[in-house]
Amino acid sequence: MAMAHLAETYACVPATERGRGILISGDPRSDTIAYCNGRSVIFRQLGAPLEASIYGEHAYQATVARFSPNGEWVATADVSGVIRIWGRYGDRALKNEFRVLSGRIDDLQWSPDGLRIVACGDGKGKSFVRAFMWDSGTNVGEFDGHSRRVLSCAFKPTRPFRIVTCGEDFLVNFYEGPPFKFKLSHREHSNFVNCVRFSPDGSKFITVSSDKKGLIYDGKTGEKIGELPMEDGHKGSIYAGSWSPDSKQVLTVSADKTAKVWEIMEDGCGKLRRTLECPGSGGVDDMLVGCLWQNDYLVIVSLGGTITIFSASDLEKSPVSFSGHMKSITSLVCLLQGGQKVFLSSSYDGIITRWIQGTGYVGKLVRKGSSQIKCLAAIGEEIITSGFDNKVWRVPLNDDQCGDTEPIDVGSQPRGIAVAVQTELALVSIDSGVVMLQGLKVISETKLEYAVTTSAISPDGTEAVVGAEDGKLHIYSISGDTLTEEAVLEKHRGTITAICYSPDASMFASADSNREAVVWDRESREVKLKNMLYHTARINCLAWSPDNQLVATGSLDTSVIVYELDKPASNRITIKGAHLGGVYGVAFGDENSLVSAGEDACVRVWKIEPQ
Repeated sequence: MAMAHLAETYACVPATERGRGILISGDPRSDTIAYCNGRSVIFRQLGAPLEASIYGEHAYQATVARFSPNGEWVATADVSGVIRIWGRYGDRALKNEFRVLSGRIDDLQWSPDGLRIVACGDGKGKSFVRAFMWDSGTNVGEFDGHSRRVLSCAFKPTRPFRIVTCGEDFLVNFYEGPPFKFKLSHREHSNFVNCVRFSPDGSKFITVSSDKKGLIYDGKTGEKIGELPMEDGHKGSIYAGSWSPDSKQVLTVSADKTAKVWEIMEDGCGKLRRTLECPGSGGVDDMLVGCLWQNDYLVIVSLGGTITIFSASDLEKSPVSFSGHMKSITSLVCLLQGGQKVFLSSSYDGIITRWIQGTGYVGKLVRKGSSQIKCLAAIGEEIITSGFDNKVWRVPLNDDQCGDTEPIDVGSQPRGIAVAVQTELALVSIDSGVVMLQGLKVISETKLEYAVTTSAISPDGTEAVVGAEDGKLHIYSISGDTLTEEAVLEKHRGTITAICYSPDASMFASADSNREAVVWDRESREVKLKNMLYHTARINCLAWSPDNQLVATGSLDTSVIVYELDKPASNRITIKGAHLGGVYGVAFGDENSLVSAGEDACVRVWKIEPQ
């Protein structure tokens, strides 16, 4: 039997929130960083951004991930207050799962000996911080002294052990132990304290806050010894800070869209060494919300999710940026641009990203309006999109720039868009019927007696198939601007969700919400491949390979199934768990590579190996 294996993952970006920092982490030994998006925890190698692996075992949205000091274990936390500790390699065996707080966990840290974990966040009552043994979950200390959500915590990396916490009550609390007990508290900040970090040698720690200040303290006694000078300082909230491996410098990021590298003197005062500007358009999305100094990499994350990497040894060198989707991907199309195969994926927040196989992320489309996107179709050098209003946009494409265009009002929210490749005739399905567009003009509106869910148009623009809510397929011939019903095909037992013509137009495939797909012969209108019933939930999308031999279906059950036309449906290739939460887009790059996208905001390339 043919097989499919994962060739590339174009990972999603960290989930961010306006007005809050994100605390990303890494493993210096393998140059890996970890961050969260939805229920997934993503690991990426900084030297090879296409090397991404994803952990999806949390039942709720994941918030933070940390590698143990020896790099063998990972502790990940979620919004329900649960921490999972699991093996990083092999089958990722779960070591332990603890319910640590009654609310969201915002930060967690391992002790340097890898035996204890401290976690903080939101909780009911007074418990905003807990430290426990990693193998048994037993408490190691009492953490009182906070009255509101605790945003960050840090474990001193050398003995004697200390824990520092900070949060929304403007306090910085210092605990000695183990067992840990309250020692002293600072109220030097006048706004939320967003992040606290010890220097790797344990001699100092820094706190940064939304009051634009960064303060430095003695690591052993907890006394304040210095601060970052305000005259060179940030002009907005500081969301995160990270120390250099030699404990002499600190990287900070802020809502003022800059990152700064500071030298920290022996007496604890800071001196600005360099201000880093991340490339961007200058909008809200360029506010910087997270950072990590790992070996020679300075990793900086913006509110829009773009990850920018500077080299610490050569700050003049222009940085590398990569990005992707933050929200669930709703559609995926493949098109040729300048002789090169390009994949476009769109997410409902209105972002369209371009990917090239082998390279990964090559940029986002720069659009005039950033309205939401529900449907996306592409043809040649043009894309057609529709959102949640009654408008359809036909936009000319020039690399990653979108040309100027006017929206077309089709009178109702579009359910789907299909384009005839040869004639550029577009068929838009709306609840009550279908609308035909030639260029930017509506040439006909056809009211139909049944509820329309989706439609397809043949490549030469002479025939259309319209899917109905009752599972029937209506075939129409098109001449000029009129549709004439030719036949009704009845085989599906659920609402039609997708219809697609084969590239040579000799067949078409249809899929329904009752998990069945059917391939039809276009001439005889007979079923060509039957019993395609191997999904366990609604089928969302389907695609044909360029040689008309393979049909791929993607479903809500998280899997992708590829059928070969000249073999029975039971000889399928199944890719289980392709996307956490469901698959919403499939497209073929060539005869043996398939691209899929889904709810987890990732795009994956699968290589199909014939026997």
